[in-house]
Amino acid sequence: MQPLLQVIHRHKSGEKIGVYSVCSAHPWVLESAIRFAKERNSSVLIEATSNQVNQFGGYTGMLPADFREMVWKIADKIEFPREKVWLGGDHLGPNVWQNRNADEAMQLSETLIYDYVAAGFRKIHLDCSMSCADDPTPLSDEEVASRAARLCQIAERSWQEYGGEAPVYVIGTEVPVPGGAKESMKGMQVTSPDAAKITLATHQKKWQQLGLTEVWPRVIALVVQPGVEFDHHNVEHYLPVKAKALSQFIETVPYLVYEAHSTDYQALDAYRQLVHDHFAILKVGPALTFALREGLFALDKLDREWNGERNAAHLHETLEQVMHEQPERWSPYYKGSAHQQYIDRQYSLSDRIRYYWAEPEVEKAVSKLLENLRQNPIPLSMLSQYLPEQAEAIKVGDLANDPKAWVMDKVRTVLLQYALACEQQPEGAVS
Repeated sequence: MQPLLQVIHRHKSGEKIGVYSVCSAHPWVLESAIRFAKERNSSVLIEATSNQVNQFGGYTGMLPADFREMVWKIADKIEFPREKVWLGGDHLGPNVWQNRNADEAMQLSETLIYDYVAAGFRKIHLDCSMSCADDPTPLSDEEVASRAARLCQIAERSWQEYGGEAPVYVIGTEVPVPGGAKESMKGMQVTSPDAAKITLATHQKKWQQLGLTEVWPRVIALVVQPGVEFDHHNVEHYLPVKAKALSQFIETVPYLVYEAHSTDYQALDAYRQLVHDHFAILKVGPALTFALREGLFALDKLDREWNGERNAAHLHETLEQVMHEQPERWSPYYKGSAHQQYIDRQYSLSDRIRYYWAEPEVEKAVSKLLENLRQNPIPLSMLSQYLPEQAEAIKVGDLANDPKAWVMDKVRTVLLQYALACEQQPEGAVS
């Protein structure tokens, strides 16, 4: 049985387990995730999104096969079995091509889906909820489901041609935009059980109409809004009472759980409660690169103080300059005064900095930063000021005395919260 299907079946059988999905394309984040999985003797689910990775390269410059090879190369380097790395595709559909007419956008989406499955991605989020240039807004449930079923047909054809394990599917979309709320979170509503029921029924009908009835049992999850979200500087925390009816509804549906997006920055108890309430697939993305940025900014401060302004790498200033020169990835989201935009660029929870780490000037600054701190090692007394948890781990021998390891350990702290929530819980752990 497909590994993710096994997890879902165990959850539906009463085990309080789930799976977290690492939604990032940063090599350090991916290495942290794979090392963490090896440490805990578990598998790891890694997903690329349609804007990160597509047939035109996305903002990472990678095709689906390129992303797979990057992940496998990392796994091979740390001697982690490839079969324990599960690859998924997130928001696969017209998302990237909403400014084009629907016919053209859907043709591009078909190529996208085909390429993802051909490259070995086996968890496929079919997301056709967005309106294209010549569409009404919003799209009807019937049209969304019809387009998703059409893309499922393409995915099945690609799988049959390339072989391997059968894909599993996720349908639906959360209310806010991917990567954090663009505007205020006020007015955010938990998905109603009726809306979830309609989405499932409409999709199942379209699957049947296209001869995909036998595929429907491989639809493992529905994306809904459980009441979690974040904007630039605030987090909407999970309140189980608001999602109680939604949680109870999915108990009546065989083989399906909910997938929760934008779960970043919640507390451990919230993650455990989400899994308990059948939001058994938890997506995390910006929180991982936010932790990465925190670590690198801490190193930048240390570098400037320890090695002096003249010799320092000046990573922070380099990022700010590159973001000023290429504002298209952050300017649609960060408004207000120049100072407010500066604060948001550096510290927003949506972490639009993540789009800029692969820029050549930024990569050069990161390399110089690591080189400076390796050639002239920092005393523990200074490290403790900016990275106290990592300094303590070094002191007791749990962490290598290397600047890259310190940053990756920051990412690990985020992953640990998800792992503790998704692993089998003892009786009474969640009421």
